[in-house]
Amino acid sequence: MTNLSTADLAMAKLVLELKQLIIDTLDLEDISADEIDENAPLFVDGLGLDSIDALELGVALQKRYGIKLDAEADETRKHFANITNLCALVAARRTKE
Repeated sequence: MTNLSTADLAMAKLVLELKQLIIDTLDLEDISADEIDENAPLFVDGLGLDSIDALELGVALQKRYGIKLDAEADETRKHFANITNLCALVAARRTKE
């Protein structure tokens, strides 16, 4: 068994938390958190989310973590590319506060 650092454990918890947030926010009843590949695309391929899903997810992130995003910014598209990028965004914004 590998020993995970506190940071690794916190990041693993955040990944799971974000997966569950996506499932709950978007009512994805037919998928579980462990079925979501954190490196797979969230939109089109991968989970197959669309722009409406992105808006709902953005609102959920703002409510839960206080993160405000500009929907038109290229940076936002990168953050929403996959769970790993989204996790990095949440972790970075948490440390700034």
